[in-house]
Amino acid sequence: MKGYMYILECSDGSYYTGSTNDLERRLEQHQNGEGANHTKKHLPVKLLYYEEFQRIDEAFYREKQVQGWNRKKKEALINGNPGLLPQLAIAYRDLSNGGFENLNHHSPVPEAHEGTIHNSPTVPEVLEGTIHNSPTVPEVLEGTTHKKQTNQ
Repeated sequence: MKGYMYILECSDGSYYTGSTNDLERRLEQHQNGEGANHTKKHLPVKLLYYEEFQRIDEAFYREKQVQGWNRKKKEALINGNPGLLPQLAIAYRDLSNGGFENLNHHSPVPEAHEGTIHNSPTVPEVLEGTIHNSPTVPEVLEGTTHKKQTNQ
């Protein structure tokens, strides 16, 4: 069964990261206040990013990974800048030795990126008929605004 890891932007500007096996249904639940407590308190929400996986457990693993990231690292992922992820993963204490240029950090994007990655700032808030005129979630899932990541 397919799975999806997704990032929502809430009305207060915060990000919510989740996973599901039915992205369209889950987005509708969030928008109707039936989702997580955080999104329920910060409606409306807007889908910024999602990744598709062959199995739901892979999506759940990826969700937990991304939930641990800081805002800047999530924004690099959302904005399609995977090359920045290793730099943004460096702890502040590592910068005391002269900054990034002195680090030998050449890690590729984590192996968890085996799923298809979809980066689309124009992805709809939730479903057709919301206050924004943009493609519906089904159109997005069918490939109209997907961006597939290539491993480096």
